[in-house]
Amino acid sequence: MFEKLEKVLGPVAVKLSSNKVLTAIRDGFLVGTPLLIVASIFLVVGNFPVPGYSEFIAQFFGEGWENYLDAIINATFGVVALIGVIGIGYYYGKAKGIEGIAGAAAALVAFLILSPQSHPLYVNADGKTFGGFAFRNLGTAGLFVAMITALVSVTIFAAIKNKGWTIKLPEGVPPAVSNSFAALIPSMFVMIFFFIIRLIFNFTEYKYAHDFVYKILQTPLMGFGRSIIFEPVYQFLSTLFWFFGINGPAVTNTVFGPIHLALTTENLAAFTAHQPLPNIFTGPFGDFFGNFGGGGSTLSLVLLMIFAGKSERMKKLGKLSIVPGIFGINEMVIFGLPVVLNPIILIPFLLVPLVNIGLSTAATLVGLIPYTTGASLPWTTPLFFSGWLSTGSIIAGLFQILLVAIGCVIYYPFFRVLDEQYLKDETKPVEENNDDLDDISLDDISFD
Repeated sequence: MFEKLEKVLGPVAVKLSSNKVLTAIRDGFLVGTPLLIVASIFLVVGNFPVPGYSEFIAQFFGEGWENYLDAIINATFGVVALIGVIGIGYYYGKAKGIEGIAGAAAALVAFLILSPQSHPLYVNADGKTFGGFAFRNLGTAGLFVAMITALVSVTIFAAIKNKGWTIKLPEGVPPAVSNSFAALIPSMFVMIFFFIIRLIFNFTEYKYAHDFVYKILQTPLMGFGRSIIFEPVYQFLSTLFWFFGINGPAVTNTVFGPIHLALTTENLAAFTAHQPLPNIFTGPFGDFFGNFGGGGSTLSLVLLMIFAGKSERMKKLGKLSIVPGIFGINEMVIFGLPVVLNPIILIPFLLVPLVNIGLSTAATLVGLIPYTTGASLPWTTPLFFSGWLSTGSIIAGLFQILLVAIGCVIYYPFFRVLDEQYLKDETKPVEENNDDLDDISLDDISFD
């Protein structure tokens, strides 16, 4: 079974890994991986799901101490699209044969040209409109625009430079000065192009490229409403976006979030009035019974990495990811494994959340686990406690543990294939180095 799976998925992975565009996107997002890992630790500290924890810490640091951590979180998660556009621009520039830093700079400027710089809905006491770049557009919601912008801007830059439309300085000029002048004309074309794109959007109903992307993604989702396929479709689309490096809920929640909120509020009102709870698909149900350890329910994958991994990459990444994963944070797995654009892990990554939702829905309908009460819990609430507190039943917490075990079974064959590939990658360089050293002879060396 493993050999057949490897024969099917192996060639696909090779083709994708050799594609310049996909490789640039993958490597570009890896630039921010260490930053996201460190920021995840601070995110857990600020949202540790223990009753009275915040009040206890407040005795030492004062009320609202969590706000101090926003400086780190906003500087990483808040600008992940900004980091991504720089990384993708850098690696795609190198792939196109130009200076990586020149590609990164061009991509960054192009992205900022497209981003809204004034926000009419936000006016201060003096009646002045807020001006500047919003974290919403620079963060996960802007990732899709960032990827397109980086690829297009570097393509234009490389095309102009390859045509020879550059300023060439005499020999003897320092390389830094020469390279900066060589990038002048290609940068001008990039900036003019994206300025025209901005103007075009300004004369449409969308106004900005970011809004265009949001509305194009939102429109197909509007017809689903409260049907039985509502939650499965939400989980599938959110997970699919994650596969492309985009924070899925940041996109889909713009449509599904208000609906989830309404359903949750109805359950809370009914629970308070001691009436039958009307809705299965509430916000807590999707958060605590669809995914464990983050999008794709990767907690099952992390457990396999720790206890069944053979490659050092799997074992070390699993150990780094387990604590954040317990609290629903899995960016280090998404971008560090990576899950992004990884065809081997795509099937279980999409399937496990759907299986979780299907089994949880069936368990709720037959009365094995109660409906969620509508109680608001932090999304970082760990496994077992989240199921227990959101339904008031310990059985729901135990059912979550069962779902994680089922997720491990589904992930295992695909994890095995990926782990074997990483193990080969780790041993191959050692073999190559040994062969090279064996060929070296010192007999002909002379100091005369």
